[in-house]
Amino acid sequence: MANRLAESLSPYLRQHADNPVDWWEWGPEAFAEARRRDVPVFLSIGYAACHWCHVMAHESFSDPEVARVLNAGFVPVKVDREERPDVDAIYMDVTIALTGQGGWPMSVWLTPDGHAFHAGTYFPPAPHPNLPSFTQVLDAVTEAWQQRRQQVLDGAAAITDELAARSAPPEPGTVTAADVDQAVGLLVAQADDRHGGFGTAPKFPPSTVIDALLRRAAQADGPVADEAWRVASHVLGAMARGGIHDQLGGGFARYSVDAGWVVPHFEKMLYDNALLLGGYARGAVEAARRGDHDLAALCERVVTDTVGWLQREMTTPEGGLAASLDADSPDATGHPQEGAFYVWTPAQLRDVLGDDDGDRAAALLGVTEAGTFEGGASTLRLLAEPDDAAWFAGVRERLLAARAQRPRPARDDKVVAAWNGWAVVSLVEAAVLLDRPAWLEPARRAAHLLRTLHVRDGRVARVSLSGRLSPAPGTADDHGAVAHAFLALAAVDGDPSLLADALALLRTLDTAFVADAGGLHDTADDGEQLVRRPRDVAENATPNGSSAALHAYRWAYRLTGDHHWRDRADAVARTLGALVTRAPRAAGWGLADAVAEVGARRPVEVAIVGPDGDDRGALVRTAWREAPPGSVVAVGDGDGTDHGVPLLAHRTTTRGAPNAYVCHDQVCDLPVTTLELLRQRLG
Repeated sequence: MANRLAESLSPYLRQHADNPVDWWEWGPEAFAEARRRDVPVFLSIGYAACHWCHVMAHESFSDPEVARVLNAGFVPVKVDREERPDVDAIYMDVTIALTGQGGWPMSVWLTPDGHAFHAGTYFPPAPHPNLPSFTQVLDAVTEAWQQRRQQVLDGAAAITDELAARSAPPEPGTVTAADVDQAVGLLVAQADDRHGGFGTAPKFPPSTVIDALLRRAAQADGPVADEAWRVASHVLGAMARGGIHDQLGGGFARYSVDAGWVVPHFEKMLYDNALLLGGYARGAVEAARRGDHDLAALCERVVTDTVGWLQREMTTPEGGLAASLDADSPDATGHPQEGAFYVWTPAQLRDVLGDDDGDRAAALLGVTEAGTFEGGASTLRLLAEPDDAAWFAGVRERLLAARAQRPRPARDDKVVAAWNGWAVVSLVEAAVLLDRPAWLEPARRAAHLLRTLHVRDGRVARVSLSGRLSPAPGTADDHGAVAHAFLALAAVDGDPSLLADALALLRTLDTAFVADAGGLHDTADDGEQLVRRPRDVAENATPNGSSAALHAYRWAYRLTGDHHWRDRADAVARTLGALVTRAPRAAGWGLADAVAEVGARRPVEVAIVGPDGDDRGALVRTAWREAPPGSVVAVGDGDGTDHGVPLLAHRTTTRGAPNAYVCHDQVCDLPVTTLELLRQRLG
């Protein structure tokens, strides 16, 4: 018989609907039940694509005896971290503080008032040398709750107070050009010069840091720019050629379990690919500018494949982009196995390609008899550039078709607002930078879904599934990312209604999310009152609410000329300043903003008007590719009327030919009509 989770909107929660555990969704009813029964809450947090969440569900939550113990002594609550990032953030802080590490599944024990007193991540069904079994932990927590109640309550209150004190943001600080180069120097010193990226293992794509390094590389020539490019280009190339990148179908896995990007943790998340898509598009342009045409071609191929993957495998019937693909899929025996969909043996390659092409592909893609993964299988890597591009394209096509016959990983179909917003921005960038206007269509479809379903009265709902909204409230990053998406499309399409919707979301950030010193809380002031109101200024795999809003505020100022948005951007940037200078790996988008705002080449506003066609398109591409980092380009038809996009207002053509107006803080030069003159103005 199904439990309460059967009616949940979250696919992750519904994965647990057949457990014998008497699960509750997060909400006041669960905590009221804990108070009524005078028992703790057991909080389990995970997400649909999480491999170890599946393992713990199979080993423990599906076990009737474990469920009996859990149901008898606790109120079990299941949370999808992607739906409730605010809940996840609060209790992840607890888990890291108590254990020294975090991860999912996250297991936290709470008082009926929501204060945590014990935490961990995965617990096995039987004890390991350094890890108790799940039932041992349950028994120990029950004993403490029954025999040492006051000690537990005092400890829980102390944990909450201590973490609230620790979570206070650093004092605001202004970042100078010297600070930027010092921060870039820290990144250069911390980079893995052998494998690319940062750290050892596990190794995650440094998406926002790549953006900062690419901006510094494009800011002005010189030693710091060259070093920034060296680090950025190394990680772009290493990931593109590594096993973390799906060499057949496109897209990136969430992280590599090794330092060399060889073996991924195979789950694919929309947020990684949304952010990396824009990074690779900008990387392709910078590589071409610097004469590295092989890397430029590789980056462009990555972008093309990633867009193809988004359209082929991740687009929902409503036009949004799904949250993730599982790491696991059925193997040849029908059992769920991590990576089963993606790995190959030499024999499997020969079966599809024939002996000669199979052996040639194995050598090129790093598929060995010993294997790089489990069971003698190998992940696919690109060990060298193929000497015959047409042959390699044919090999990829045949292998992709053969792989499509394998059982597929499950997809979490929910649409997460922030992740879709970042995907829209990157699709717009890629479409213009690489001259692929067809890529604007998936961006418009996703934005339409966000606009018509997720946005209500200036608020963003975080999650939808099959056209139905979750009650989960939108966070600051949802509002900032969706506003940014609307602004990017408003600029490229000259659409004043999208601009108006974006500004309404930014006004919501100004009122419902504003914090001390001009920063932002992660949650709205009228939202659920948790034990602590989260406010994270550090970035992890994605931008946080402050950095997401910061970039949207900049776009709003450059499209409208309204100094309020510039002032808001500056205020948020100051709250990130200390982190930018001291820990730039945790402040990639904050550093990217600082690179633009204090660099030698300051951002400009470019208005390009005229009839749609090759001449206008060439001006638009040139402006996007060659304007200083942080610039904004808006496009209109140039009929001289006020379109509602102030940057385009009263801009006209010259004898019907497209004009480009380059403006510095809204003060515009005379228009130009040729690419040569536009390059001069941008330089």
